[in-house]
Amino acid sequence: MSNYIPTIGIEVHCELKTNTKIFSNSKNGYGQMANSLTNVVDLGYPGTLPTINKEVINLAIKAALILNCKIRTKMHFDRKNYFYPDNPKNYQITQAETPIGYDGYVEIEVNGQKKKIGIEEMHIEEDTCKSTHRGTKTLLDFNRAGVPLIEIVTKPCMESGEEAKLYLEKLKELLFYSDISDCKMEEGSMRADANVSIRKNVKDAFGTKTEIKNIGSISNVKLGIEKEIERQSKLYDNGETFLPQTRRFDDKLNDTVLMRVKETGNDYRYFPEPDIPYIYLTEDQIESVRKTIPMLPDERREKYQELGISEINAKKLVQNRSLSDYFNEFLEQDMDFKTASNLLLGDISAYLNKNETEITKTNLSQEKFQELVKNISEGSLTSKNLKDILDKVMEEEKSIAEIIDEVGIKNITDDKKIAEMIQKIISSNPESVSDYKAGKDRAVKYLMGQVMKESKGTLNPKMAMDILIEELNK
Repeated sequence: MSNYIPTIGIEVHCELKTNTKIFSNSKNGYGQMANSLTNVVDLGYPGTLPTINKEVINLAIKAALILNCKIRTKMHFDRKNYFYPDNPKNYQITQAETPIGYDGYVEIEVNGQKKKIGIEEMHIEEDTCKSTHRGTKTLLDFNRAGVPLIEIVTKPCMESGEEAKLYLEKLKELLFYSDISDCKMEEGSMRADANVSIRKNVKDAFGTKTEIKNIGSISNVKLGIEKEIERQSKLYDNGETFLPQTRRFDDKLNDTVLMRVKETGNDYRYFPEPDIPYIYLTEDQIESVRKTIPMLPDERREKYQELGISEINAKKLVQNRSLSDYFNEFLEQDMDFKTASNLLLGDISAYLNKNETEITKTNLSQEKFQELVKNISEGSLTSKNLKDILDKVMEEEKSIAEIIDEVGIKNITDDKKIAEMIQKIISSNPESVSDYKAGKDRAVKYLMGQVMKESKGTLNPKMAMDILIEELNK
């Protein structure tokens, strides 16, 4: 446990889901052959001019709205000058002076308490090339050059690796559900840097800051921050000081590793981008974008619980976007929501996981799902019978009724037929009947077991139990 107070800020680069790049008509796509998605604009050829992708502006507005940011209605782009192999133009077009969003927040829950993580600013910029290091060589893939980004910069307001983790999880959830980004950290479409410093007291000035660059997962952000706090604490305990530096988290070493030392805080030179005119946003444009924001995770969880779904199941549904969207479509019907949620999270999720697929890629249409829920709610299908037909339900285009008839498992719901079967069981088990009359509850379970055995599981369980009790009490 550190005797110091950590101060943490997070910078997140997030690639936007656009068809084309930010300043050219080059396709924006991941996983294509290296250097196949390039353009003279992206490569910085002399005489080329950038043209802003309107969808980038709209997605940035949407991001600013969901992050509770104030939106700047007059803004310009800047050139960020630096020389590095991954920067084909030797400058990056970004926003330094007039970021599109500022003074926002994301609310998280820490130890049962709500906390707002302040957003200092959010700006638009272009991505650089992707560098791949192989021994002493570095390979460059220009496919990523010019991919649109938003950079989201928090205020230095987090005090632990756990808080940073919770913030990133919430941020990822918001951006993904808003269709702003796919947020795949493993593919680099969401990348996080952490700024960490420590001090003895909250009244003290901030300590010397270390930046941990390009951390590949949310769990590693937490670990990297914790290790950096530990490293800085040991230095201060020994009376040592250090210059601002950039480090990376090595998950094999489980520690941060020095990349470079910063002599000054002025890393880059900026000046207004001369090739892109000022951008003016109208209130109508902002409101138009606001209307495209779908139901966000917190609202979904709240709505599900209002329908009688447990808090745990509500959270599980929201963890899977495709299941949650599917369930939302089902909610338009006045049906058994609890049974539907249990079904989605139980047998259907098990099938999807086993077959490594998504519900939208199966033959479980909304109509079939509604029919399935109705049969289960009415007792026409037991959980056992469902398992027998689930593969057919998910893979074949037949209706639920057709599948049930084909397999021959439809439950008997005729109370006269059920009563006749139960009377036969009661007549054959006089000892159990006597035990029941004597107050031995296990006798009911035994008789019910015999009833289901005799019917081969084709009875409506609830109806069968009610009729059994009724017959025993005669």
